[in-house]
Amino acid sequence: MNWVRMPLGPIQTNAYILSNDEKFCLIFDPGSEAIKLNTYIKEKSLKPLAILLTHAHFDHIGAVDKVRKEWDIPVYVHKNEENWLTDPSLNGSALLTGQNITAEKADNLLEKEEDLEIGPFKLQVFLTPGHSPGSVSYYLEDENLIISGDVLFKGSIGRTDFPGGNHEVLLNSIHKKLLSLPENTLVLSGHGPETDIMTEQEENPFINGFTL
Repeated sequence: MNWVRMPLGPIQTNAYILSNDEKFCLIFDPGSEAIKLNTYIKEKSLKPLAILLTHAHFDHIGAVDKVRKEWDIPVYVHKNEENWLTDPSLNGSALLTGQNITAEKADNLLEKEEDLEIGPFKLQVFLTPGHSPGSVSYYLEDENLIISGDVLFKGSIGRTDFPGGNHEVLLNSIHKKLLSLPENTLVLSGHGPETDIMTEQEENPFINGFTL
């Protein structure tokens, strides 16, 4: 399995492309710059199967429609945020950018923690709310990595001052779902560089000392 991080847009939101040796791939959080993302996929001769969203804030959905239409692939998002894709007042774009950033409705709604099989890819969906009510993380156990969106960053955690955010809920999500993973699990975050569970357990000042 191969993965690439592609920071996109004015606040450099990380999109991720996971691919296998047969060139099939999954796209996570295409937040902006659809041309850049689609061009990379074409240059690498990849075959996209789906778009998976960790959550539906504007900076994670801005390129969804152009990428979806280019490759004719389905979009996954949590049910709690199905309306955020179409509503700028919910996804934060109207408030924070003064623009109406939207996407068409998702094709598949996630409602519970479950195993997903999309082509050759096997993922576990973890419900990790707190940054937003429908935040999810995608865990690939065989690859020893988790795509956490804006839940956990290198040395930091997601903001909780947006509508629907909750600091205590976020910390519970981090401790119960992410920090329970093997210490060498790679964390692919929504912004900034990758990290791993051990590093955050030992060094992250936002989660050290928190008790459930």
